[in-house]
Amino acid sequence: QLQAFGGGVVQAGGSLRVSCAASGRYGMGWFRQAPGKDREFVAAISPSASTTYYADSVKGRFTISRDNAKNTVTLQMNSLKPEDTAVYYCAASLAGAWRLRSYDVDYWGQGTLVTVSS
Repeated sequence: QLQAFGGGVVQAGGSLRVSCAASGRYGMGWFRQAPGKDREFVAAISPSASTTYYADSVKGRFTISRDNAKNTVTLQMNSLKPEDTAVYYCAASLAGAWRLRSYDVDYWGQGTLVTVSS
């Protein structure tokens, strides 16, 4: 069970953090879905945390990390924009973080809402 927590409401330019329970065996990642839009890939991290992937729209602003000792994966979101408003979903893939970019997901977590006001 992937339990996501964090999120909330923030003004544009602000920061938020969302976290999720993680398994050290899985590539972990985050996706998001804005109202009326398809779910899209945001970021992923390998089981060892040695490799990360980001969507172009969040590069330089978002950072994904994981703490395998605490079984958590975190998405730190800085310089938030109104277009980042979405429900954010945690995801896991036994095939690895790189497969998450292709939506090869074994487990989805429940979403958590991030709202960025202008």
